[in-house]
Amino acid sequence: MKVILHIDMDSFFSAVEVRENPELKGLPVIVGGKIKTGEEKATEGIDKEKKIRGVVSTCSYEAREYGIHSAMALSRAYELCPDAKVLPVNMPLYKRVSGKLMVILRKYGDKIEQVSIDEAFLDVSTKVRRDWNEAKDYAQRIKKEILEKEGLTCSIGIAPNKTIAKIASDFVKPDGLTVVEELKAREFLAPLPVKKIPGVGPKTEDTLKKRGIEQIGQLANCDVQKLVAKFGKYGKKLHLAANGIDESEVEEERERKSLSRERTFAEDTKDASVLNNCVDRLAEEVYNVILKESFVFKTVSIKVKFEDFTIHTRAKTLKSLHSDLNMLKKTAKELMMEFSEGKDKGKKIRLVGVRVSNLGVVDEKQRRIV
Repeated sequence: MKVILHIDMDSFFSAVEVRENPELKGLPVIVGGKIKTGEEKATEGIDKEKKIRGVVSTCSYEAREYGIHSAMALSRAYELCPDAKVLPVNMPLYKRVSGKLMVILRKYGDKIEQVSIDEAFLDVSTKVRRDWNEAKDYAQRIKKEILEKEGLTCSIGIAPNKTIAKIASDFVKPDGLTVVEELKAREFLAPLPVKKIPGVGPKTEDTLKKRGIEQIGQLANCDVQKLVAKFGKYGKKLHLAANGIDESEVEEERERKSLSRERTFAEDTKDASVLNNCVDRLAEEVYNVILKESFVFKTVSIKVKFEDFTIHTRAKTLKSLHSDLNMLKKTAKELMMEFSEGKDKGKKIRLVGVRVSNLGVVDEKQRRIV
């Protein structure tokens, strides 16, 4: 009996902020972005005259009732809820809390795979041997300890594999607990929209919808050869996921070898200015992680997915290690030019990614590479 848990903290950044500032409880709280107002505190709200920048990193469930969600422009969030309490991202605080949460989770799993600051997979197959009710009780113990020790709630999905467990953790939120038994997996998945499959974004969802495929059950019953013809190898992966099949293992944390950011366009484009602006933004997002984690990099890569779903990459290895934003942007845009001005000129692009690898870490005390 294989039992996989996916633990997803509820509205993590804003939940931590509310825990630290109890007066925010019950209020619409937004974390992320910048409000250019001098020394004024973001928690005092936003006036119309203030210049609003950035995007929502996360928000409380009270804020979501206004239609606010992650990655939304902060200016739009203000339009939806002018009285929202806006806080800057406090990453050092969230990392400290995340570290404590992972310590709790590690003692419950045979293996743990942290996939982000606020979520992780646990393989508890040797801990839970009798049935799915035992698995549910085991997950309740995890939820109880997290609440008692950290004052935070989480939602947990329990399933025979990672894909279903991740979908299940999002099924009931906040403070949810959903069990999907192996024999009932297809029945559970069938009525759900295809966007619930991890990795299915708006573009793929729209492509499937145009073919009359809106629910996972419809995708599961679709001719896999037609999916492969349209999406390539990804089509087979989609079909397997829709049928509740995922053989991937929970992988223990390994040393980070690279970091990247990607963006899928709402509409395919070949506009060089749009592509370069996107590369700049992605480079800035990667650079922010480089600063926070004290990384330096030597290799820069660009990933492009064209309108026909073919994927190509270009990479350049620099002569020495760098941590300079301008160097990252310059190199990434030079690589991008190979697509926008080379033999692929004229082909529309649906996704762009920026990646750095061959990483080193700077010892902040001695300012040396380790």
